[in-house]
Amino acid sequence: MKTRILLLSVLLVGLWGCRQTTRGYVSLGGEDRLYYEERGQGDPLILLHGHSLDTRMWDAQFGEFSKQYRCIRFDFRGYGQSSPQREDLPMTHVDDLLALMDALQIEKAHIIGLSMGAFVAGDMLAVYPERMLSCTLVSGGIRNTPGPSQPMDSVESARRDQEIAELKIRGIELYKKEWIEALMASGGSQRERMRKPLEQMIGDWSAWQPLHKEVRLFYGKEAWNLLRQRGMTDVPTLIVKGENDVKDPSRLPREMDYLSHVSYVVLPDCGHMLNMDQPEAFNALVLDFLQEIQ
Repeated sequence: MKTRILLLSVLLVGLWGCRQTTRGYVSLGGEDRLYYEERGQGDPLILLHGHSLDTRMWDAQFGEFSKQYRCIRFDFRGYGQSSPQREDLPMTHVDDLLALMDALQIEKAHIIGLSMGAFVAGDMLAVYPERMLSCTLVSGGIRNTPGPSQPMDSVESARRDQEIAELKIRGIELYKKEWIEALMASGGSQRERMRKPLEQMIGDWSAWQPLHKEVRLFYGKEAWNLLRQRGMTDVPTLIVKGENDVKDPSRLPREMDYLSHVSYVVLPDCGHMLNMDQPEAFNALVLDFLQEIQ
């Protein structure tokens, strides 16, 4: 694992309602940096966004969670206001997360990730559990894909070249529209409340990722191996899925086999983007979980 020495940039201070929100950047070396926002006091709580999205997907949580916690949300590298990704830059999102925590002098934090953010939270649960106060995996978990030690071979590289060429012919705007509708499709009775913010975020998204060959951003199978080798991990963990996003209700998440303190909840009347689909129910569930483990 790489150790990074980072400098905190000059902070910009704004207002969120009647309370103060700090906005700033954490350096990743050179010109690379992560954009973040922070609000509230108490135990640190960090929100990890999904693919094609950014900090704004947590609008319904950021203010609410910051009433009890030091709440931090940030843009992953390649998304939002953070630095772009590069095909020739070895990195993982979880190591960027640790770089953010180190720069903000956070030893441990409650980690909440959705979809791609849950892949990152799952990596952290397996690779860096000592840095977690708790873990909440939403609409995702540890990926079953090759990690950084297994770089892309010629076959995979050729396949990605073909996929990228086909996407360029179809057009990225059509790709974005189809992606929005896919996220909307699994939603529940309140899903239309998600449409405008999803359209805004995905409209602003650079779409670099589907048009390039990404490095291995997740530990994936390497994380699974570490989790199995450890035996049982005692980080308090909440696994949440939306009812409409569960393909087989009889199957429990595999992560549960290796966690000594875990709860699994299927939230009704919502889908993949359940924090935006049913924010009131989601917030209550997460806050209850955090209160129970204190």
